[in-house]
Amino acid sequence: MKVFLIAGEQSGDKLGAALMVGLKTLVPEVEFRGVAGPQMQAEGMGSLFDMSELSVMGIAEVLPKYRHLKRRIREVAEDALAWEPDVIVSIDSPDFCLRVAAIVKAARNIPTVHYVAPSVWAWREGRAAKMAKVIDHVLALLPFEPPLMQAAGMSCDFVGHPIVAEPQASFEEAEAFRTAQGIASDAPLILALPGSRRGEIERLGPVLGEALARSVADIPNARVVLPVANGKLPIVEQVVAHWPDTIAPILLETSAETIADKRAAFVAADVAIAASGTVSLELAAARTPMVIAYDMNWFSRMLIARMLKVDTVTLVNLVSERRDVPEFLGKDCQPEPIANAVVETWLAPDKQRAAMELAMKRLGEGTDPGLRAAQSVVDAVSRLKSNA
Repeated sequence: MKVFLIAGEQSGDKLGAALMVGLKTLVPEVEFRGVAGPQMQAEGMGSLFDMSELSVMGIAEVLPKYRHLKRRIREVAEDALAWEPDVIVSIDSPDFCLRVAAIVKAARNIPTVHYVAPSVWAWREGRAAKMAKVIDHVLALLPFEPPLMQAAGMSCDFVGHPIVAEPQASFEEAEAFRTAQGIASDAPLILALPGSRRGEIERLGPVLGEALARSVADIPNARVVLPVANGKLPIVEQVVAHWPDTIAPILLETSAETIADKRAAFVAADVAIAASGTVSLELAAARTPMVIAYDMNWFSRMLIARMLKVDTVTLVNLVSERRDVPEFLGKDCQPEPIANAVVETWLAPDKQRAAMELAMKRLGEGTDPGLRAAQSVVDAVSRLKSNA
């Protein structure tokens, strides 16, 4: 079996590596080719070029590289057509991957699979219909996505979210983290998670600082730990320098080498203030109660508000079909209500436990998403070829 893979970001590289492991288990003679990151390459796949060339976001970043990216799209499509794989599996990065799939489909009916469904349940539902023109089958991370993809004309399997395969720190590791950081075992610990992008950190940082100052005033002996995305320490230090002296956060720069410390911090924490996104699932996996806070620039806020189709953006709330995790978005992202919610969550941490347990169960906790994805690919290829 020949599988052409395309990954364009770190998250896609991680999904691709797990998929490769699953495919090698099911089909030992499988061959791989395409665009890969370091984790996929560690599984034995070469890459046509450095995956980082595709890791660009936003109009300002894409425009200067438009011609180069367009050339890469053509190169990848032509390489796939020349190799004649049994299937092309594109992983996230839809702006690049779907253009490759379009060129391939126009030339030859090679089965196409896309890993990660577009979030049409939240906004821009037309994306699924556009995807269906060039994609045959979708691997979904969220359990409620398959019917939406099927309605657009693609087959789709829920294969589990990668968060369920992430290792969690033990109680002993969490206690060792507290000891190493000089945090008493009975001291309330608050995690501050303002996001990983510069804009998020600069926009949410001041709000979180004031909210934390109010929180620690009402939570005796509270300590604050702020995990910092790799390479973002200078930005975070600039923001934190303007926080009230009462907070004194411990900055925890995370990387591949220090990921164990981050996991231990998540388990050791009593409550977290986090930006919206998949971090809510990381916290749920660690069973850490949370308060979600997020804001964006005025124009984006108004645009998203008009297009948003759901009453919550927190994945724990969406997957559990409960609304136990408080969130403060847009104009509601203010220090006082956030701080009040932090204190209330700290006082009653069990209020969110059922939602977190249910969300993780529905996301496939206890299963292997990579193996499930591999089985879905194998089954889809068999079905598509038999129907051709």
